[in-house]
Amino acid sequence: MLFRESANAVAARNLEGSLAALLSEQFVHVHGHRPGVAEVRSWERSIPALTGALLGAGLGEVEMLVEYGLPLTSKRADVILAGVHPRTQEPSYVVVELKQWSEAYPDEDEGPALCRVDGFSRPVLNPIEQVRGYCAYLASFNGALAEHPDRISGVAYLHNATEFGAGSLYEAHQDERGRMFTAERRGEFLAYLQSLLAPVSGAAAADALLHGKTQPSKQLMSVAAQEVREREQFVLLDEQRVAYEMVLRAVEKAHEADHKEVLVVTGGPGTGKSVIALSVLGEMYRRGVPALHATGSQSFTRTMRKVAGARKREVQELFKYFNSFMTARRNSLDVLMCDEAHRIRETSANRYTRAADRSGKPQVEELIDVARVPVFLLDQHQVVRPGELGTVEEIRAAAAAKGLRCREVPLDSQFRCGGSDAYLRWVVRLLGLEAGGPLVWEPDDRMELEVAESPEEMETFLQERRAKGYGARMSAGYCWRWSEAKPGEPLPADVTVGTWQRPWNLKGERSVMGAPPSALWATDPAGFGQVGCVYTAQGFEYDWSGVIIGPDLVWRGDQWVVDRAASKDPAFKRSTPDADVDRLVRNTYKVLLTRGMVGTVVYSTDAETRAKLRELTARPGPSASDPV
Repeated sequence: MLFRESANAVAARNLEGSLAALLSEQFVHVHGHRPGVAEVRSWERSIPALTGALLGAGLGEVEMLVEYGLPLTSKRADVILAGVHPRTQEPSYVVVELKQWSEAYPDEDEGPALCRVDGFSRPVLNPIEQVRGYCAYLASFNGALAEHPDRISGVAYLHNATEFGAGSLYEAHQDERGRMFTAERRGEFLAYLQSLLAPVSGAAAADALLHGKTQPSKQLMSVAAQEVREREQFVLLDEQRVAYEMVLRAVEKAHEADHKEVLVVTGGPGTGKSVIALSVLGEMYRRGVPALHATGSQSFTRTMRKVAGARKREVQELFKYFNSFMTARRNSLDVLMCDEAHRIRETSANRYTRAADRSGKPQVEELIDVARVPVFLLDQHQVVRPGELGTVEEIRAAAAAKGLRCREVPLDSQFRCGGSDAYLRWVVRLLGLEAGGPLVWEPDDRMELEVAESPEEMETFLQERRAKGYGARMSAGYCWRWSEAKPGEPLPADVTVGTWQRPWNLKGERSVMGAPPSALWATDPAGFGQVGCVYTAQGFEYDWSGVIIGPDLVWRGDQWVVDRAASKDPAFKRSTPDADVDRLVRNTYKVLLTRGMVGTVVYSTDAETRAKLRELTARPGPSASDPV
């Protein structure tokens, strides 16, 4: 949230000309960079339109929570109005989505849930659906609303639009959480506000919302079983919903007109790619439409099978690998959700592939051929081993070679790392994956970051968090050999730093000495005792993440130096170019550093690197007794 004040106070700031400057200053403090010109312009035009309506309705004492951050995500509601309901005298909240649009209309191809607006190259979510999604999300994740979901309402106010210019958006279903008013219906908008908010102070209601406990994130693996059957387990927001609707509409068109289309959904860690994949899969499953989920990750696929298919064998069969389609018939599926598509390989053949099946056909072509609507969900910064070819360019080229339309839906907001855009930006700048050099971490209220002076300190810190009910895992760069665990014998303690020794996660599919098989390391509570590698951690999340940066990435002078000789990753061959090793090592640590939902503790085996990390965090290492 950027700031909160009564509508009277906000109107006064606007009159004196200080409102936009205040919001810009707060934005820099919260997000670590300056707001865009368009965002500042929206504050200058939209917030005065809303305050004018509130004052016109006699609601000057209602509290305005401006740019309210939805918990555990970087999404922001434009304004939440907090007050007292005139009938029940209980707290009452109205989520307001403000639009400067003068014209908008439903997308002809995608239906009323999506709309077209001048200046946007692709469909956007109907604001009625957008604000309804925000209400549902807040009711799920804010403790002040979880027990009283009837206290929240939602409205979109298109203060520049006429009924002629935007009235067709009413084709979307309207209810208490999703309504819309144009400038032409301003009088009705005022009456609507008066029906939900009394002309008394809303300060206490605002306090209650801001102090509402953030309920635990519905982590992907723990709800997959319901998600395949009950889509309400996850609330899709904004561009997530756009991607979902585009897939559903593409499937409908495939049935109606023998149509085939390729969709690419791009986004960084935690932007909801797998949530979209599960939501689509669940909807297809309920409709009886042939659809499958596939990844290139054994850990991810096996965990999906175990959790989602715990009671029904047919649910397990929905989750496949990318190399499962070498002999499949063309268009035998309506939908194939290719999750973690950055892990697509050059071909599906390996040493176990029968000679008769070794066609040499690119894996991306197999995935496109097998479904009428293949959907690729990927993050190009998560390519961590040689031979992974899943990029937007590769997929577009493969689609173009077959004369197929390929559309891309970018996901901007992320739900991992506490929804902290500032933390994700700190990580990519730290590792040189984005220009500008490392940034000094400025703590926000979404993500915690600590630097440990030893692995013992890191582990103790995480153990105390686990004692408080948090989940935690330790992971490391691939800088130690990885021995096979033998049944009946202690796990080999391969990861050694001084006198501290811990085993890697298991390689195989069987539990050994109480340690879970590799595919379940991230989700089984017994996984804490082992150190995870990137191939095991990728695609998963946990509350607290402890990351050991090994000797393959060290800070020297004013830059990172990648030491390929320090890596024990067998994927790096002598023929792997140094530039590729450099990129892949940095991507590896990006993956490991973005697994935590609540916080990250990082330790480097190198003294100079630890000093640089301390400098960038501008604080001492963690204490096991620090409050959380």
